[in-house]
Amino acid sequence: EGRGIARLFRRITMLLSAFVAAFAAVGSEALAPTRREFFGTLAGTSVAAVVAPAVAVEPCKPNANNCWSTASTDKTKMAPWTWPSGTPKAKAVAELADAVASYPQEGQSGVDLGGWKAVDGSLEGGSVRYEFKSGIGNFAKFFNGGQPFVDDLEIEVGASDVQIRSASRVGDSDLGVNAKRLNFLADKLRSKGWDAPDIVPK
Repeated sequence: EGRGIARLFRRITMLLSAFVAAFAAVGSEALAPTRREFFGTLAGTSVAAVVAPAVAVEPCKPNANNCWSTASTDKTKMAPWTWPSGTPKAKAVAELADAVASYPQEGQSGVDLGGWKAVDGSLEGGSVRYEFKSGIGNFAKFFNGGQPFVDDLEIEVGASDVQIRSASRVGDSDLGVNAKRLNFLADKLRSKGWDAPDIVPK
């Protein structure tokens, strides 16, 4: 819930900032004696100037061993997923949704054995967060009170690509879990012509 509120706050802040920028772009001539003159000038302002861009994902903590993000600048940086040029955004979102839906609830490659679900937002809305859970193995029994470890996968759909952040909530090392999850999804997207490079842990 806290993450959802934070994401909503960021969106509202960016929208307000864009509106203020548009207000300033109108210029001093807009400050005419009547409201009609002002709003008439504002109405002529480009829509792009008043619509906030997609909220970017956050970078990982510096040199983290349990996180990957397109916003990072160190070893945790991953490339964004880009759909083929000329593909309508709606089709790209549908392909991305199909790729995510194909992820097995029973996990794959020995990871995410506890299933996954969307907990905040939606791909259709341009922003979504998923929770992926580990199985109850010995690590979970000994180091997490018998509860599955939880990872968060955040996806932000932009104008021509997808920004991603996948991170474990606890611990220092994820034993390669986040990379395996992202590479599974990237492989599905490449089969549809996307540019979605595999992650090679350093």
